[in-house]
Amino acid sequence: MGRRLGPTAQSSGAPAPSGGGGPRTWVLDPAGDLHYWWLSIMVLPIMYNWILLICRSCFPDVQQQHLGVWLSLDYLSDLLYLLDIGVRLHTVSPQLHPLPWAPLPAGFLEQGILVQDRARIWRHYLRSAPLLWDVASVLPTDLLYLRLGLGVPAVRANRLLRTPRLFEAFDRQETRTAHPYAFRIAKLMLYVFVAIHWNACAYFALSGALGYGSDTWVYPNHSEPGFGHPLRQYLYSFYFSTLILTTVGNTPDPQRQEEFLFMVADFLMAVMGFASIMGSMSSVISTMSAAEAAFYPDGDRVKGYLRLHRVAGRLERRVLRWHQHLHLNKKVTDELRVLQHLPERLRAEVAVSVHLATLRKVQLFQTCEQSLLEELVLKLRPQVYSPDEYVCRKGDIGREMYFIREGRLAVVGDDGRTQYAVLGEGLYFGEISIINIKGNKSGNRRTANIKSIGYSDLFCLSKEDLREVLAEFPAAQAVLEAKGREILQRMDKLDLHAEEAELEREAAARRRTAALEQALDALQTKFARLLAELESSALRLALRIERLEWQRGWAGGEGAGPRQ
Repeated sequence: MGRRLGPTAQSSGAPAPSGGGGPRTWVLDPAGDLHYWWLSIMVLPIMYNWILLICRSCFPDVQQQHLGVWLSLDYLSDLLYLLDIGVRLHTVSPQLHPLPWAPLPAGFLEQGILVQDRARIWRHYLRSAPLLWDVASVLPTDLLYLRLGLGVPAVRANRLLRTPRLFEAFDRQETRTAHPYAFRIAKLMLYVFVAIHWNACAYFALSGALGYGSDTWVYPNHSEPGFGHPLRQYLYSFYFSTLILTTVGNTPDPQRQEEFLFMVADFLMAVMGFASIMGSMSSVISTMSAAEAAFYPDGDRVKGYLRLHRVAGRLERRVLRWHQHLHLNKKVTDELRVLQHLPERLRAEVAVSVHLATLRKVQLFQTCEQSLLEELVLKLRPQVYSPDEYVCRKGDIGREMYFIREGRLAVVGDDGRTQYAVLGEGLYFGEISIINIKGNKSGNRRTANIKSIGYSDLFCLSKEDLREVLAEFPAAQAVLEAKGREILQRMDKLDLHAEEAELEREAAARRRTAALEQALDALQTKFARLLAELESSALRLALRIERLEWQRGWAGGEGAGPRQ
């Protein structure tokens, strides 16, 4: 029995060494890269059979002119089909549906871990429904060539039974691709092409059965110039099929009963296909809109709100330009909503991977440990400011501090024009008003006016979140407070005497607290002693009462004896 694979071997499909030094065993993880690439390879033979098998069956010239090529490709696809069965036998596939008379072995998932036992994997596949389809798709129906001849490729129609493997490959590709919506549209167009292709082949076969050129509806006679070439035959049939299935019209009127039935069937299929295509496209578009709404705020609602309340045109244009900037530059303003379904640790790793470079540029965090960055990055909220927009004004109550991710901000005077300094990428500000620095003359008020020069991307950290993070990292808190005191001292906003007085008050408060604690301990000790004495007195009193009751009962018994 094979030994369980480690994480590396399981994900890559590496061979698992069996116990006791036996032969090495291959077990593929269905979520691994090797299995994914194998499914991608299997798309080729399946699509080859679906597209070319019907074409060779309905266009005899195509089959005859390239017979050697087709036979080589046929048996190459058969080889891949057989190899796919071998891959199935070594793949952990919990999605397989059991046969009614052969239930799957219980416990194929053991405590959430896929079983790596090759024997159990074989039994799992051999008792599942896909085994019937896989075996039926490789039955040697080519032996009918010996009786019917090589001009009848329809004997290989059982190769189309491997289609579920194609859908599995498409599903896996859709989950892995970076452009799932484009892939869904391409898959839909592929289905449309295959439907038109099969209908074109059926039209040419029906024309041959009714007689080429026998009326205006069927394919023209081969004797006409240009109509005998196989490529011309296929293109004409494909064009005719496209006209019917897209209900464009401009097709010759059917003359015979078979032609009427063919047209009616095609029109019904066209109506159903058109409805399916429109439904699929609507689903893709709505899904894209929902996904986009998860990344960017809804600008249409904001427009409606501004127009409803008749906001000034200048302000409305600023809001619209802000929305346009988010869309053009792919700015995400609500990352927590996008990543909310990930586990907390995985969400932290993703956020650190995205924003670690930015946080490393902040001088405060250059020497911080990784755990502090992970705590911070989960609490940072991205914000985008427009040109000439104030991030904060002097005198405002400070509730957040900011880290500059991208852009430039200016420290300006009260007139809004005089620039004292320019803050760039990697700097931070606003920490003074949200940290309780002793001796701060401004209290929790902003000490400067900061305005965005262009479009600026900032990270915002609230006072409560910063306090919660720094409580676990006192060294970072000490650095931040020291930096704040330095800035306040440079701005002459730090009252050293007030700081000393505050420190003395805190020391006195600590002394009073210690004295109160000592007095409380003494009172608790005295209370415990009194409680023990009370319990002892109660016990002695209970024993005395019990003794007196016993003596009284004994005396009453002696007096009653002689009277009897």
